[in-house]
Amino acid sequence: MELDSVVNQVLGNIFVELEASGRHVHVTKEQAQTLFGHGLTEKRPLSQPGQFLAHERVTVLGPKGRFENVAVLGPERKEGQVEISLTDGRVLGIQPPVRLSGHTDQTPGATLLGPKGQVVLQQGVIAAQRHIHMTPEDAKKFGVTDKQVVRLQTYTDRPVTFGDTVVRVSPDFATFVHLDYDEANACGFQNGDLGRILS
Repeated sequence: MELDSVVNQVLGNIFVELEASGRHVHVTKEQAQTLFGHGLTEKRPLSQPGQFLAHERVTVLGPKGRFENVAVLGPERKEGQVEISLTDGRVLGIQPPVRLSGHTDQTPGATLLGPKGQVVLQQGVIAAQRHIHMTPEDAKKFGVTDKQVVRLQTYTDRPVTFGDTVVRVSPDFATFVHLDYDEANACGFQNGDLGRILS
């Protein structure tokens, strides 16, 4: 076995690749029709299987401010959702609770503006909780289970140990850590950086 292959195998048994996730929006089929006049169209795939960055963009309006040209991720979902950082929330005038994606009960709302119309979300604005997408095979390898909360050591320019990092296990996932931009900036993240799970 070539040295590079051995090194990659060893690293894959110890470390998990980090990704920074910027502010973005998820919409339903009906909301996409209202905002854009059609369904979402794929621009490029994301690291998670079946997920993609859409060509379409929206403006997110809050009580105090707005963000224009916000990414929309597909495919369409059953419920609209806005994922922002806590810093973003200050700009918008919204205090987003830290939640896992899809856990939107009793969360603030926002208004989405598209080229064809607008959608008012009564709820759905969150700051995504730090999490690790993981395949069942990798979960077994790392000795973790779905919904387990772990600590994560980042091997970055400004190393940080993050607590309260939720492991999410599914055969539909690819194994990556997702940090928001506040977290990524705090640890000096750069593309290709790695993290290590601490129990």
